[in-house]
Amino acid sequence: MQNIEKQLEIIKRGAVEIISEEELKKKLEESAKHKKPLIVKAGFDPTAPDIHLGHTVLLRKMRQFQDLGHKAVFLIGDFTGRIGDPSGKSELRKQLSPQVIAKNAQTYKKQISKILDMRKLQVVFNSKWFDKMKGLEFGKLLTHYTATRMLERDDFSLRIKERKPLYMSEFIYPILQGYDSVVLSADIELGGTDQKFNLLVGRDLQKDFGQAPQVVITMPLLEGTDGVQKMSKSYGNYIGINETPNEMLGKIMSISDELMFKYYELLTDEDLGKVKTMHPKEAKLGLAEIIVRQYHSQKDAHDARLAFERVFSQKELPKDLPEYKTDGKQNIVSVLLDSGLVKSGNEARRLIKQGAVLFSNQKIKDENYIIDKEGILKAGSRRFLKVLRGL
Repeated sequence: MQNIEKQLEIIKRGAVEIISEEELKKKLEESAKHKKPLIVKAGFDPTAPDIHLGHTVLLRKMRQFQDLGHKAVFLIGDFTGRIGDPSGKSELRKQLSPQVIAKNAQTYKKQISKILDMRKLQVVFNSKWFDKMKGLEFGKLLTHYTATRMLERDDFSLRIKERKPLYMSEFIYPILQGYDSVVLSADIELGGTDQKFNLLVGRDLQKDFGQAPQVVITMPLLEGTDGVQKMSKSYGNYIGINETPNEMLGKIMSISDELMFKYYELLTDEDLGKVKTMHPKEAKLGLAEIIVRQYHSQKDAHDARLAFERVFSQKELPKDLPEYKTDGKQNIVSVLLDSGLVKSGNEARRLIKQGAVLFSNQKIKDENYIIDKEGILKAGSRRFLKVLRGL
């Protein structure tokens, strides 16, 4: 293990809040003294099959703890995922079936291997203890936290103020997440800033169960490619770690210069002082290449960069341009969707509204525009299609 000050420097990089830093320092000192690794927990409800760069902020912090010699516990909330975390939500989350949860959980294990050292990782499912919990035992668990404390939560109090429904299952969720920390005897729990309330419940429950309270480390929510909303598949602004090298690099190149530095801080180990001396374009290309290399390979990253520079710096079209034949009566949305250039009609309309759809170098502003001739269709900054007449 590295010395305490060096560990603290690494742990604090990118963190929003540590509750408390003094407690963390003491835990690190005790860990070094007794040569006993700290138990570092991060929980993920498998509510979607894909992991994106926003998720990796926590995963990278967990990997740092692994590299410092501590024990990382990746908790898959296959039980809590059936309820749904209410954090930051103004309405009840849609509850997923056990079958969907199980399928998503399996994809998680494969994807996190790109970031975490699986040889040193403990993967646990919280259904292991919650499925066995009987009604009376569950009732006793609920006595460890009060409704008064729960109503101190901002998003809950706001819903009551606005006379929106607040369900008992949403009250229970933070207690279940907190109990995970009790079962695992967690020394540290990682979470996004929107998870702070839940993480603090874990501290309170541990105290009630006679354990030393976990240190809470909150990490910022990473904005997506739009630079406004947090990265999310539902917002269409995400960069998935399973995306192709070209798609991943192109999306990173589309972010703002200001957001680029946040990506550097949270998604790489690069020296931020050095990055700030670089030309923004070169810095962004460097960032994109680093991230693609992390989830693919050095060759993939190099080839993706060359392809990007060929298309956007030298104004060339990509090689092997996909073709699509139309009868000359289809509108722009239909062509975008049927060709697979976009994944949904909503995405097509959003790109048109943003002025990001061009046909034969003409910006398309009307979603009812009819493509009645041959030409090159461009969606966003990286997707191209050769439109032919022939149906």
